[in-house]
Amino acid sequence: MGFFADSLNRIQPSATIAVSTKARELKAKGRDIIGLAAGEPDFDTPQNIKDAAKKALDNGKTKYTDVDGIPELKAAICAKFKRENGLDYKPSQITVGTGGKQVLYNALMCTLNPGDEVIIPAPAWVSYADIVMLGGGTPVYINTRMEDGYRLQASDLDKAITPKTKWVLFNAPSNPTGAAYSHAQLKALTDVLMQPKNKHVWMLTDDMYEHLLYDGHKFYTPAQVEPGLYDRTLTMNGLSKAYCMTGWRLGYAGGPEPLIKAICKLQSQSTSNPSSITQWAAVEALNGPQDFIEKNNAIFKERRDLVVSMLNQARGLKCPTPEGAFYVYPSCAGTIGLTSKSGVKIINDEAFATTLLEEEGVAVVHGAAFAGSPAFRISYATSTKDLEEACTRIQRFCGNLK
Repeated sequence: MGFFADSLNRIQPSATIAVSTKARELKAKGRDIIGLAAGEPDFDTPQNIKDAAKKALDNGKTKYTDVDGIPELKAAICAKFKRENGLDYKPSQITVGTGGKQVLYNALMCTLNPGDEVIIPAPAWVSYADIVMLGGGTPVYINTRMEDGYRLQASDLDKAITPKTKWVLFNAPSNPTGAAYSHAQLKALTDVLMQPKNKHVWMLTDDMYEHLLYDGHKFYTPAQVEPGLYDRTLTMNGLSKAYCMTGWRLGYAGGPEPLIKAICKLQSQSTSNPSSITQWAAVEALNGPQDFIEKNNAIFKERRDLVVSMLNQARGLKCPTPEGAFYVYPSCAGTIGLTSKSGVKIINDEAFATTLLEEEGVAVVHGAAFAGSPAFRISYATSTKDLEEACTRIQRFCGNLK
């Protein structure tokens, strides 16, 4: 078998997709299922963005484009980085892909050699480690702690770096914990990477949840906090979450020109350009009105507060209040070793999630999928009515454990 085939054997299918698929299958069989697994806003794409897509269709914008993005979109991305993050990128420093996942995949495939290490603060999005392994690299988890707000600590980062470390893969606000960082907290991390002994380490920052922050928290990205990291940082973002465009598939990043050229070269031999229609919709998304984000966030915050309150009333659960994204990540340590109503012993968080789905029809993702146990992730990007009912069922499920 070839190198890629060997790498493919090291990975697992996406756990979040698997849980969502299982929930849909049960629903199709007539079960009353509430799906809280997918990280997908229930709000529709704003009308002005849809109108831009329709206009692009009517104007015949249906042909191949430049491999890594039309000039108009790259210009809009450069303007966004300058306006919102204080980062100066030229169009030649921008790559556009079919979702943030492709941008991450391209970057890691272009830069990793067998044995290279990628540091990943955990709990972490399910795909990071698998993409690292596909590229022949070795994921190195740093476990974060609930008492630290699930934030990576500078001392832990420093200890984890070795001569083999190629990247630190950083995501804040975080999927799955919702953890966000202040300027000072982020500066402590970038100071570690600025130490002479760590100059070989690059930072790949996933800013997908940038706009989903609550309680007055302000967003910062690493290259903004520490300009000295500019030449070894890839700043990735996308439209899926804040712009309610999950199905449109559009991610982008800014970074050093040699890396961007390598990513373009790889993409030219894989998918080529993202959908032309999606790109024109993205131009409008970035350049057009942004006020809907604040309106959506107000609803997300209400849902967050509801879910945190109800889960903390459930026996055996402890749910911290996240600063951002649209997830909560409660510990279910208090339920481990207990037995469910149907006689299933809760031996770990996967058993908790599986039994919850079978007995109460609530789909959540177990913490082991995110390298953070014993816990589970709930996405509160769904209707308040469904969230209330789901949390009531979780309370009942936990209350029935013996």
